[in-house]
Amino acid sequence: REAVVSTQSTGSEFDKEDEAGIKRSVKYVHDLIDSEVSKGTPSESIFVGGFSQGGAIALYSGLACQKKLGGVIALSCYLPLRNAFPSSCTLNKDTPILMCHGSSDPVVQFRFGQMSSILINGFNPTIKFKTYPGLTHGACAEEFRDIKQFMTEHSPK
Repeated sequence: REAVVSTQSTGSEFDKEDEAGIKRSVKYVHDLIDSEVSKGTPSESIFVGGFSQGGAIALYSGLACQKKLGGVIALSCYLPLRNAFPSSCTLNKDTPILMCHGSSDPVVQFRFGQMSSILINGFNPTIKFKTYPGLTHGACAEEFRDIKQFMTEHSPK
C-alpha cells in the first residue's frame, strides 16, 4: 500500500502526516474487514496489525472501526492523526491492544510510541505497551512470543 506517513522531520513532536493518505489506507483496511465479515467471519475474530507505517494504520483502523474487533497489534509505531481521538473511537474502547516498541528505535522514536499508548490508555485502558530494551526498528523473538501470547489470550475460544 502507499506510504502515508512522511519520515522527514519537521522538528515538531510528531512528523508531518499525510491525512488524506492515512484516511485512504484506513478505508482500505475497513473494506478488508467488511469483506471478511460479509463472508461470515465474526468481526470479533478479526485482529488488525502492522509494523511501522503499517502499525500506525492498524492502530488507527482498529480504534476507528465501526465493527467490534478481536484486537489490535501495533509494532514500532505511533497513533497517527491523534487529535481525532478519542472521538473517532466508538465501538473499540475496550478492544485489546498490544503496542510493542524497541527502546533504541531511530526511525519511529520510542517516545512517540510511548506517548501514543498514554493517549490511548485515556479512552481504552486495555492497551498493553511492551518495551524491548536495545531493539532498533525491527523485531525480536521476545516480541513474537508476546504477540503469540496476546493473540492466544484474546482469540475467541
